[in-house]
Amino acid sequence: MSDRVIFITGFPGFIAGRLVERLATARTEFYLLVQPAFVETAKRSIEKIAQTSGSDLGNFTIVAGDITKPDLGIELDDLAIISEDTTDVFHLAAAYDLAVAKDVAYAVNMDGTKNVNEFVRSLPNLRRYNYISTCYVAGKRTGHILESELEHDAGFRNYYEETKYLAERSVENLKSELPVTIFRPSVVVGDSLTGETAKYDGIYYLIQYLRMAPNLLRFLNVGNKQVRLNLVPVDFVVAGIAALSNEEAAAGKTIALADPHPLASADLFDAISRKLSGKNSVVSLPTRLTYAMLMLPVSPPLTGLPHSAVPYFFVPQTYDTKVASELLAKYNIECPRFEDYLPNLLDFLKRHPKL
Repeated sequence: MSDRVIFITGFPGFIAGRLVERLATARTEFYLLVQPAFVETAKRSIEKIAQTSGSDLGNFTIVAGDITKPDLGIELDDLAIISEDTTDVFHLAAAYDLAVAKDVAYAVNMDGTKNVNEFVRSLPNLRRYNYISTCYVAGKRTGHILESELEHDAGFRNYYEETKYLAERSVENLKSELPVTIFRPSVVVGDSLTGETAKYDGIYYLIQYLRMAPNLLRFLNVGNKQVRLNLVPVDFVVAGIAALSNEEAAAGKTIALADPHPLASADLFDAISRKLSGKNSVVSLPTRLTYAMLMLPVSPPLTGLPHSAVPYFFVPQTYDTKVASELLAKYNIECPRFEDYLPNLLDFLKRHPKL
């Protein structure tokens, strides 16, 4: 007999894979929704997870499917069994690319989530629906963003933000009838202990830029003191989701998995510069001029920072974490300081220059 039967989307993605490993016990079973193209990769991941967690390999069932399709692309006979068994759902599958095309973003993030919502509503033994959103559903809002706030008309920078916002709205509407917990991570980086990551984007653009010539490029700080870039290591995100997915007090809550004390982008620049060159930056340009320079056509090939990522170093918004901090305190889970785990990020990148 199992204590939990978990249905999860987004496997074998970086966060989903780590979450399954964290949740795995001898009495936990998994239905892992996997796109057909990734079934073989998923099998290898399961073998590793079973070995490291001590779980029986039979506790993991790969379900070939696709959230963009009716019934999640699952054979109806299989769907009936899965629906009867499932107690907990974790929906992580999404198109995370900031430059994602409109049709892909709407199909995966919005329509896909609506399909998962319909699946969840059909489950007779549901205990919790855990939806993984993002702090950037705030779009172009400015100022301090509360976990209880969602609706706005400030607009969005890209279709990723827009469709994740629409998807979260559809999940939020289920709170009146189902036990739902919404998690909003900020910018996820590598593991705080090992530095391991699946891709180099976000803050890694800045790291890679400074690594090209740290003693020279450190002179001009391309960050600013007005904007804080909120970063969270993947192990903090996974630990938070795993703990609160089984916490009764988290039902019905929206939880910002963000750093309560994020650094300004200029301070992030200096923190990286100190580790790479031993020195801080020397001068800074006015924020508007820096932004304009980074948006020039010649900037991406010179700096490695794509235009789609530039706005995120200039987003004048912060994320309240009161609900998250109160709930996570029970489990002694808190976001580590960027300066403390930065050496591990740099070490992993040095050992793995290409992923």
